Amino acid sequence: MIRLVLFDIDGTLISSGGAGVSAFGEVARVTFRAPEGTKRLRFAGRTDVSLVREFFAQEGIPATAENFARFLDDYVHWLATYLVERSGRVLPGVWETLESLRSMPEPPLLGLLTGNIRLGAELKLRHFGLWDGFELGAFADDAEDRNHIAAIARERGSERLGRPLRGDEVLVIGDTAHDIACARAIGAPCLAVATGGSSLEELKAHQPAWAAPSLADIPVAELCRG
Repeated sequence: MIRLVLFDIDGTLISSGGAGVSAFGEVARVTFRAPEGTKRLRFAGRTDVSLVREFFAQEGIPATAENFARFLDDYVHWLATYLVERSGRVLPGVWETLESLRSMPEPPLLGLLTGNIRLGAELKLRHFGLWDGFELGAFADDAEDRNHIAAIARERGSERLGRPLRGDEVLVIGDTAHDIACARAIGAPCLAVATGGSSLEELKAHQPAWAAPSLADIPVAELCRG
C-alpha cells in the first residue's frame, strides 16, 4: 500500500501561464543585464538552482552564494507579479485526486517533490489555493539534483510516519522524464501525466509504472491501494 504520494508542481498540479519562465527572464534582464539569458534554457523538469547555475555558466557570471541569493530573491519578487498577471490554472483532475486520496480509509501522506525553491512553490500553490493541502515537501533549496530531492522527500515522509518508508510505499506523480527518473532513483513507482510539456508517448518511452493523459483519467486512490 502507498503511504506517501509526492506531487510535482508545474505541469502536474498547475500551469502557471508561464509565470515562472517569465520571472527568470526578468531577473536575467534586469538584475544581471542579460536580456537573452534564458532563451536557451530548457525549464521542464529542471530544478531552479540548476537553471540558475546554467545561466551563470552561459553568461560568465560567478556562481557564488551571493549571486545565487540575488537571483532567487529577485525571482520570487517577479514570480509573485507574473502569477497575478498570467492566466494560469489548476490542471484537470487535481482537486478530485486530492479529495479521493484524503477520503481513503487509511489516507497516505500528501507531499511535494519539486524543482521549485520552497518560496516559489508556496507562491504558486497559494495562488491557486493548493498549498495548505500538502503535509510535507522537498524543494530545490534542499538539493540541486532532483534525485536527491526525491530521497529527502522520502526521508521526511519516514520521519512523519515514525518508520522508514520503502520505495514501493511511495508514489511519485509528475509530467516529465525527470520525474520518472527520480522515482526510480528511490525505488518508487511513478505515475506520469501528459499535462506538461511531454506527450503521453514520450512519457511511456521512459517506462513509468503508469501513464495517463491527465489526473482526470486515472483513479490514483485505486493505485495507492495496491
